[in-house]
Amino acid sequence: MAWMMRLLRANFRTATLMPTLSRRTFLIASASASAAACSKIPNTLPPEYPEQTRSDAPLFLDASERRFINAACARIIPKDDLGPGALEAGVPDFIDRQLAGPFGQASTWYMQGPWAKGSEQQGYQLKFTPAQMYRHAMNNVDDYCNKQFKKAFADLPPADQDNVLTGLEKGDIDLPDVPAKTFFTMLLQNVTEGFFADPMYGGNRDFIGWKLIGFPGPRYNYVEEIEQYGKPYTLPPVSLKLGRAKPEKA
Repeated sequence: MAWMMRLLRANFRTATLMPTLSRRTFLIASASASAAACSKIPNTLPPEYPEQTRSDAPLFLDASERRFINAACARIIPKDDLGPGALEAGVPDFIDRQLAGPFGQASTWYMQGPWAKGSEQQGYQLKFTPAQMYRHAMNNVDDYCNKQFKKAFADLPPADQDNVLTGLEKGDIDLPDVPAKTFFTMLLQNVTEGFFADPMYGGNRDFIGWKLIGFPGPRYNYVEEIEQYGKPYTLPPVSLKLGRAKPEKA
């Protein structure tokens, strides 16, 4: 997954600087191999949580944080001529559930000190759980935007939102509580996971991500199709738990 995230970060920067190109065009090229890995996301919520969270029934994010995540998702994988984007695919629901669950609480991570500053190759080194890091970072970014633009991040025009996200990616924006690049890297990873993970985890609603790249999902077998060389695979995607996608309307 590390190689994919490096490519996605490069693609985000290129597509931001070249607005005539679609960021989702880059996603098609760079994320096809990730769909199978993302079809099963570890550390999700336990079974007693609902399969689909609603924007009016958050698990972790408060109202302002939800607006921040909605806006960021809409810019990282926007709706365009290829189809719906991360917002339409329910990626904010996915992120909300992940932050409320074991991933967000770092329940399987070593979270004891010392808290020395590590190298990029050493991965996540902060004393905050992912949920805490998100909360600090979103507050810091909104404070930055209010000082620079007199508006919260979610209220900025798309071009300014892109500039802020690019500044976080490059580390040009100094956040007082968490490293900007660390936050952007995790945000980008989680948005991508939510767009391509099995819909049972709350994102990839209506198989939007899988339909975009032509991924059929974790089907039981392909015995009937093995020797159908050169023919398109026309069966709808299948979820591990939620069944098949609804047939496309003619």
